[in-house]
Amino acid sequence: MSSASGHHPDNDVKRVAVIGAGNWGTALSLSLANLGCSVRLWAYEKEVVESIRARRENELFMPGIRLPENIVPTTELADALERAEFLLTVMPSHVCRALYERMLPHLRPEMTIVSATKGIDTERLMRMSEVIHSVVSPKFDPRLTVLSGPSFAKEVALGDPTAVVVASRDREAARSVQTTFSSQTLRLYTSDDVVGVELGGAVKNVIAIAAGVIEGLGLGHNPTAALITRGLAEITRLACACGGRKETLAGLAGMGDLVLTCTGDLSRNRTVGVELGKGRKLPEIIGSMRMVAEGVKTTGATVALAARHGIEMPITRQVHRILEGEVSPREAMRELMERTLKDE
Repeated sequence: MSSASGHHPDNDVKRVAVIGAGNWGTALSLSLANLGCSVRLWAYEKEVVESIRARRENELFMPGIRLPENIVPTTELADALERAEFLLTVMPSHVCRALYERMLPHLRPEMTIVSATKGIDTERLMRMSEVIHSVVSPKFDPRLTVLSGPSFAKEVALGDPTAVVVASRDREAARSVQTTFSSQTLRLYTSDDVVGVELGGAVKNVIAIAAGVIEGLGLGHNPTAALITRGLAEITRLACACGGRKETLAGLAGMGDLVLTCTGDLSRNRTVGVELGKGRKLPEIIGSMRMVAEGVKTTGATVALAARHGIEMPITRQVHRILEGEVSPREAMRELMERTLKDE
C-alpha cells in the first residue's frame, strides 16, 4: 500500500509492531502507515481495538483522527510481533519491564527495537533502554534505539512539521530507523548519545510540572523563562553525570522538548502543575486524567538518581516536595527564589 509520500515501494513494505495505543503510539502508527508501512498496533484496552476495527478511529485516546486500513489493531502481543522488522514500544514507563518480559519469547535478534517511552524505572532508577536491555540481553543482544524530542502526538497525527532524535550506540540501527520513520512532516536526526536523549525526554516532564505550577499560581512569563533555563541546567548536570553529553541537552531531545512541554497547552505534565498551582490535590488531578502524566512518577526517581550522583537539582526537589504534599506550590516557589545567591 504505497502512499502519496511514496517512501517505501510496494515490494519493500516495512512491517512495524507498535506496542501501546495511547495518543503517541497512535500518532506514530498513523505516520508509519501513511508511509506505506504495515503496522500492527497492540492496545491494552479492548475498546481501543474495537473502536479502530469498527470506526477506524482511536476514540479513547485520539478521537477525530482517521486511521488507515494498514493499521491492524490487536490485543495479542504474539499477533502484533509476528514477522515485525521494527518493534516500536510506546507503553507507560511503569509497565515497560513487564511488557518486555511478556514479549521476550516473540523477540528476534534481527528486529530493530525503538523505545519511545519517556520515563525512569522508579524501582531500579533505570532508563528505558537499560530496562529493555536487562530483559532482552540474556536471550540476545538487542538492536536498540530510543526516540525522543519535541512532539505533541496530536500535532504529529495532524501532519504538523515535527523534528525528533533517534539515538543508539549502533549507528546502523539508528540510520535504519531514521530512513524508515522520516516523512515529509516528521524529520528524524540521529545521535549516539542514548543517555542524554533519554534523560532529556524523561526529566523535562518534571520541569513541566513546575512550569504548570507557575501558570496555576497566575505568575507571568518571567518565571517561566527562568524556570526553563535553570531546569535545563539541572537536566544537563544530571545527564552529564550519568554519561550523557552537554550538546545533546542543547538540542531537540533536551532544550527542544523542554520548551515544548513547559509552554504547550497539550502537555499533560504541565496540566498537572497548573491544577496543583490552583490548589487542587494530586490524587484528584490524576483521577480525572485519562492519560499518564509521566512526570509524576519520574520526579521521585530523578531525585533519587540525582542523590546517587551527588547532583544538585533544586527545582526537581521542590516539585517532589509539592507532589508529596510537604509544601504548597507558593512556598516551593518562594524557597527557590530565596536560595543562596550564586554565579550562573
